Amino acid sequence: MDKEIKLQENLDSSCSGTTAVIVIKQGEDLFIANLGDSRAVLGTTRENGIEAIQLTTDLKPALPSEAERIRACDGRVVALKQEPNIQRVWLPHIDLPGLAMSRAFGDFILKDHGIIATPDVSYRRLTSKDRFVVLATDGVWDVLSNSEVASIVWEADSAQAAAKVVTETAVATWRRKFPSAKIDDCTVVCLFLQDKLHDHVVPVKI
Repeated sequence: MDKEIKLQENLDSSCSGTTAVIVIKQGEDLFIANLGDSRAVLGTTRENGIEAIQLTTDLKPALPSEAERIRACDGRVVALKQEPNIQRVWLPHIDLPGLAMSRAFGDFILKDHGIIATPDVSYRRLTSKDRFVVLATDGVWDVLSNSEVASIVWEADSAQAAAKVVTETAVATWRRKFPSAKIDDCTVVCLFLQDKLHDHVVPVKI
């Protein structure tokens, strides 16, 4: 993907990039690939309702293994004073660009300093209790928990409706919690695994 991005002459991706998270379902086999800080969450039924199981790891510079790789390539992992809980990746001697993820497509200015475009790949065998998978960008997970998202999706009548409600709830929560901040990207895709919803999987973004 990075090679294809570099071929786009009109696209300046030296300091811009993207995350990616995908799932591939083949029968009862679920393959998951994650690059960056988007997330996949599985909704599975339990006696007391729906349980959210996180399928991916948020690949951020705060992870020791990710920070070790970045620092080994002379990248810096430092949090800003005004954001002490958010570790960011910087060039060795310049306070740029401050990337809040440790893997990405694009962001070529940091590719020699530990930012890689290699996804984390995992596998899960599905059971009859597994009901749906939610894929969403970090703008959703920054303000809603896995359990909150799973509960919203479980109550929806369709995959499209589920994605729409999760997105709208995330945006409303952003506005309430951070009224002066720019709302981060909130993109959601829902895949239902049971008969409840066999409609088209359409991403919803605000």
